[in-house]
Amino acid sequence: MNEKLPKRNEVPTELTWRLSDIYETVKEWEADLDGSLALAKEIASFEGRVTESPENLLRVLDLYEKCLRKLYSCDSYASMLHDQDTADAENQKLVSRARTCGVQIDEMLSFLEPEILAMDPEELDRFYEALPELSKYEVTIREIVRLRDHSLGKELEKLLASAGDMAQTPSNGFGMLINADLRFPSVRDGEGNEKELSNGRFVPMQMSGDRTLRKEAFEAFYKRYSEFKNTWAALYEGQVKQQIFYAKARKYPSTFEAAVTQNNVDPAVCDNLIESVHRHLDGMHRYVRLRRRMLGVEELHMYDVYAPMVSDYDASVSYEEAQEMVLAALRPLGEDYCDVVREAFRERWIDVPENEGKRGGAYSTGVYGVHPYMLLNWNGTLDDVFTLIHEMGHSMHTWYSSKYQTFLNSHYKIFVAEVASTTNEILLLEYLLKRAEDVKERAYLINHYLESFKGTLFRQTMFEEFERKTNEMAEQGIPLTADTLCETYLGLNKEYFGEDMVSDPLIAYEWCRIPHFYYNFYVYQYATSFAASVAIAHRILAEGEQAVAPYLEFLKSGCTDDPVSLLKIAGVDLSTGEPVDRAIAVFLEAVEEMEKLFEAQES
Repeated sequence: MNEKLPKRNEVPTELTWRLSDIYETVKEWEADLDGSLALAKEIASFEGRVTESPENLLRVLDLYEKCLRKLYSCDSYASMLHDQDTADAENQKLVSRARTCGVQIDEMLSFLEPEILAMDPEELDRFYEALPELSKYEVTIREIVRLRDHSLGKELEKLLASAGDMAQTPSNGFGMLINADLRFPSVRDGEGNEKELSNGRFVPMQMSGDRTLRKEAFEAFYKRYSEFKNTWAALYEGQVKQQIFYAKARKYPSTFEAAVTQNNVDPAVCDNLIESVHRHLDGMHRYVRLRRRMLGVEELHMYDVYAPMVSDYDASVSYEEAQEMVLAALRPLGEDYCDVVREAFRERWIDVPENEGKRGGAYSTGVYGVHPYMLLNWNGTLDDVFTLIHEMGHSMHTWYSSKYQTFLNSHYKIFVAEVASTTNEILLLEYLLKRAEDVKERAYLINHYLESFKGTLFRQTMFEEFERKTNEMAEQGIPLTADTLCETYLGLNKEYFGEDMVSDPLIAYEWCRIPHFYYNFYVYQYATSFAASVAIAHRILAEGEQAVAPYLEFLKSGCTDDPVSLLKIAGVDLSTGEPVDRAIAVFLEAVEEMEKLFEAQES
């Protein structure tokens, strides 16, 4: 594990992604970047005349689609080049050029939506009748028109756009403080060894089997955060106030409704999520009791939340073995689906191993007209297999959406973006559970499932409640002081984890370190996607082709309808609390099985 990472040019070619599928040379990339700007200039020549005729509108939208397609390809190519070796100065320049070009195009085309919005709905209907070809842009036009009541005139839209950089100040300040300026003291493990603590090392330390290290790290980490509590509060209040400013400017009754409506999601979806989770908090409390028993501690503290309940199982998996596991787990989705997965493995859609300078983590990104790409940092663990199948889910969603939809219609909303990836993870988990060879392996896998529920369904809903409560306070004129924010967060923590968890006072500062609180009501989508995925995966395993066909139809749909309606195609109705209730029922079954495995081991 301490081996030196290879340089980029030392990585075997067959384990790297083939970016030449997008552009063979940087010259080709430059031609497309210049081409996107040229198309934007041509569109700009129509300013004031976009809706003069159906022909003008069609011409402008044709140019707009071509322009964005070139720009997105250039941006994706530059970003991936940069991510494979972040120290390469030439790659950094390409990223900068692509982003600068994007800003220029945004400014040049700021007139487009206001001109379309100025059209009378009846006139728009006449345009469709006069020029049927225009219907291929109906989804794009409908999405623009949907927000008509919350859109402003050209001058005010330009003013709001110009305030964009200023509005990022709280988020930027948070990022600089947490990543660049914050320093932590060293801590000691159970054997007295000194360990360097950092933001990046905190969670791995909390996952350690060494309870002394966990406690020391927890206390040192949050004590350091508490020393800046007033700065964190000022940054967060600044974020909330800019959300209030934009919500008022666009005539929304609240920041929450502004955020979800812009995603074309009914606010009731989030309400149903919170209500369902609250109805079943006793299930979360039951899990906490089980965790305390399995860790064998008198008191369960917040520094025990990430500690492994099953610590004596370790699985090493080669990348070749992982590919076979992924294909076997995805077999219920059909041969056509698996054939594309095989193509992804064979045709180098994936950048597999770590190398010096490579971006950390994992992701999937799409290039329309080419194919999706995936970045991994493979270390040969079972968690890496789950990451692989997760990113493959994103890639398959992108592949189906791109194959069956136009460029503009292929961009599915973030609300549904985690569904395909999490469905894949659950299919892998169920596959592995059926083939578990001993009690330890089965317990390890169930623990993985329980951790996913805890971290995604329950924890993200708690985060959502914190956002809702604090935004409502600010909207009512209540100052968001450090004490108010800590009191609110600690109260929620006690409610969610229950009496079997000692909600250590320092956990009151956890809100300070959560970057998602600067994403404007983003977190609830993790929880709803997880609930939808549990329902879809279990339906596929129970019903086979009868469930697979509508699921694939959902993957093919892009953004052709609102996210909740698209999920109904796959058999999930998030306008009710039923999917969340069903997901929690699965969680409780897993808790019950883990209880039985633990009791059998104890007896």
